[in-house]
Amino acid sequence: MHYGYLNGTVRPVDELNIGITDLSLLRGYGLFDYFLTYNGRPFQWDWYWERFQNSAAGLRLPLPMSKDETYAVVMDLIGRAGGADVAFRFVLTGGYSADSISIGQPNLLIMTEDIHPVPGVQYEAGIRVMLDEYVRDMAEIKSTDYKRVILKALDIRAAGASDLLYHKDGEISELSRSNFFLVKGNTLVTPNRHILRGITRRTVIELAKPDFVVHERPVLLSELQDADEAFTTSSTKRVLPIVQVGDLTIGDGQVGPKSRFLLQRFDELVAKW
Repeated sequence: MHYGYLNGTVRPVDELNIGITDLSLLRGYGLFDYFLTYNGRPFQWDWYWERFQNSAAGLRLPLPMSKDETYAVVMDLIGRAGGADVAFRFVLTGGYSADSISIGQPNLLIMTEDIHPVPGVQYEAGIRVMLDEYVRDMAEIKSTDYKRVILKALDIRAAGASDLLYHKDGEISELSRSNFFLVKGNTLVTPNRHILRGITRRTVIELAKPDFVVHERPVLLSELQDADEAFTTSSTKRVLPIVQVGDLTIGDGQVGPKSRFLLQRFDELVAKW
């Protein structure tokens, strides 16, 4: 059984309710964040809280609890999970609005979920992604607006792909729920604008610095042509190789050694977290 916190109350998740006049329902106005625990500890808590705080400021939503108060709730919910590692989902809504447009007092929901790991075969064979000419609105904020990828879900499956790679005016930004990296020789290149700055992305950059040159800069779609490898990063994907983008094969079409190396580095970090 998973437990959640809502505005001071802790109950089983299916017993928590938010009213129908909340702006998250009426206008899609809200934000969220998502992270995992490893060995019973929240991964990169300081970085996740910083991003959650920045997202809230970007949507002008006051946070109802401090960092330390929120951490106490997180640890309580970890304890209720019975020793299993879990995923955490934070949701901060626009709050109840009498006129359906004015921001009210936000509702804060914190809940645990099962972790849904990527199938191991995808790390061995790599994944294919579809190109999609699109840039997310206010990409630096982790908003609850995911209608683009939901609408494209049937197209993704029909193409035998796993996700979308967003691009606009010849420039790559990100996947629908994760960040993007190219490998060229001993250099990692990752987009630095029109993106959500992922915590796994940030972690991988730090892990890579002793062994790679890392460039955070605009990345052109044309750069896919001569890339040796590509991969994507997120909480659930970790370091997931990409071997095909649209009709273009990346490198030799096989999972490359640099992607494997960085995945191993990440796994070593979380094993001792």
